[in-house]
Amino acid sequence: MFKQQRVVIEDVKPQLQCGAFFIKRVVGETVTVSADILPDGHDVMQAEVLFRHEGEKSPREVRMEKEGNDRYSASFKVDKQGFYEYHIRAWVDYALNWQHGIEAKLKDSQHVKSELLDGVQYLEYLQTVLKGKAKQAVADWAVKFQDDSAYEQAVEIAVSEDLHQLFHDNPQRLLANESKVLKVYVDREKANFSTWYEFFPRSASREKGKHGNFKDCERLLPRVANMGFDVIYFPPIHPIGEVNRKGKNNATKAQEGDSGVPWGIGSRHGGHKSIHPELGTEEDFKQLIRAAGDYGIEIAMDLAFQAAPDHPYVSEHPEWFRKRPDGTIQYAENPPKKYQDIVNFYFETPAYKELWQELLSVTLKWVNFGIRIFRVDNPHTKPYFFWHWLIAEVKKDHPDVLFLAEAFSRPRVMQQLAKQGFSQSYTYFTWRVNKHEITEYMTELTQSEMREYYRPNFWPNTPDINPYHLQGANEAMHLIRYALAATLCGNLGIYGPVFEFMETEAIPGKEEYLNCEKYEIRHWDWEHENKLTYLITRINEARKHYRSLQQTNNIRFCFVENDQLMAFHKWSDDGKDETLVVISLDPHHEQQGIIQLPLDSLGIHAGHRVEVRDVITENTYTWNQEWNFVALNPNLPFHIFHLNK
Repeated sequence: MFKQQRVVIEDVKPQLQCGAFFIKRVVGETVTVSADILPDGHDVMQAEVLFRHEGEKSPREVRMEKEGNDRYSASFKVDKQGFYEYHIRAWVDYALNWQHGIEAKLKDSQHVKSELLDGVQYLEYLQTVLKGKAKQAVADWAVKFQDDSAYEQAVEIAVSEDLHQLFHDNPQRLLANESKVLKVYVDREKANFSTWYEFFPRSASREKGKHGNFKDCERLLPRVANMGFDVIYFPPIHPIGEVNRKGKNNATKAQEGDSGVPWGIGSRHGGHKSIHPELGTEEDFKQLIRAAGDYGIEIAMDLAFQAAPDHPYVSEHPEWFRKRPDGTIQYAENPPKKYQDIVNFYFETPAYKELWQELLSVTLKWVNFGIRIFRVDNPHTKPYFFWHWLIAEVKKDHPDVLFLAEAFSRPRVMQQLAKQGFSQSYTYFTWRVNKHEITEYMTELTQSEMREYYRPNFWPNTPDINPYHLQGANEAMHLIRYALAATLCGNLGIYGPVFEFMETEAIPGKEEYLNCEKYEIRHWDWEHENKLTYLITRINEARKHYRSLQQTNNIRFCFVENDQLMAFHKWSDDGKDETLVVISLDPHHEQQGIIQLPLDSLGIHAGHRVEVRDVITENTYTWNQEWNFVALNPNLPFHIFHLNK
């Protein structure tokens, strides 16, 4: 049996695949819901968005406004973590339609006594929902509508703004239609704005040739905090396999004393629930987490669901691994790369439930230590549905936990992981170098459906990736790449101290570091400072101070004729904080150009006075033209202007 309705609701946005996945926000952000909504005929219609947090019983309502061409929209703010539900309700508003009709007839000088009598029913409905003086006033109006001697006064009431507002605020919602219920998941603000610093704890020792430990890491906390980073990410801290252990520079045979690859997890010393004995004890790790918190830093752990050949799981749970006909277990491969020191879990095992539960227990062990951020290694090589389940299970009791997907894979694979629940995602920024590539990629991230669910994290380098443009690169190129990552994206990370010390030597013909720290302990002069460490610090200070730089999606690129110059305008959600960033992409020569201010997104007109202050140099300029000259050289290849209009 069909339900009697008068209004069609179509093309509801935002939604992902008809609601199969939830969109994402962080606490304090806004969800703007829009749809095509149209009644049959020409009747007056109203629509509203109903939304509620999962902990609330009753929904709240916000009325939708017409945008044009039967498109309506309304916004609501999310102020708590967890799931919100939202949907649209729309109806023909018979009371407002009656008032609109009587206004039209009066303009045509028609007598409306019959129409006044018809309106009594709408006043009677108001009396059922109003109280006190308002209820009595409406009752008095109903009497006048039926009194021939009060015709002129009744007409005045019928078209009054007071009655219009009462109808608007107290709709009867007859024959209403409702859209499908959709969901938005709300994370803490860290999901949108974080500044990561990755280093190997085993390389943290002051003493050359000595294995670093958590105490050494604790000593480095002031350095990391002073540079403005709020997340320290460690590669796996677990025991490293001894069978098929890799040597320096990925040698397939380790020499005596070689430390192995941290991602080859598991040995006689334990597995994913254990700590490498040379790093310290569980209590040492808990102390490091607490000490980092005192500096406003969170420790992010690596969640690498794979095993070394001598991991205890291999002997204790052989059913979790797939054996070849000769009885051996195939080591991991990603052609042409080979990982002889790693074997993969067999997610198709009949014992998959036990495997999934064990991996959840691994995650929860470290959550119970105080870990609230995980960088997940190669998530695209495990089932999407596994991640959907694991992330949801963790967030049931620990909504603060965030998951970063380390997946440099095909676009739809990376997007699918984000849809399944990952809080942040690695990106192609590492390989986007020229102006066209960067602009095109940012447009895709911020102006397509991806903005609703895909939170990018921009990394100029990683232990696995020494991109060609950084190999042998000078100081200016490192500054350019950091400034781009830091101002384009709310989340960024670097693998240091390789980055700030500009250790760029590569294996010829490959995007891999020579003497890569994955395969050996390195010794760093952690006290060393240079221009790069200074400017990274200043950029990070700007990110912390200006809310327009703490997000990704509010961005507008400015026209600059010179392809070696990029300029873009960014603004906070409330529009109260604005920055204009100009970056030279040339690390060797001065570049000049004329920037066209985006007057429409700035909300100003040509000739309006705009004060721009470079937050790095503190120099201030006044621009009162649409077109403005800039020149940048490799000594300081960027401006970060704060705008005062």
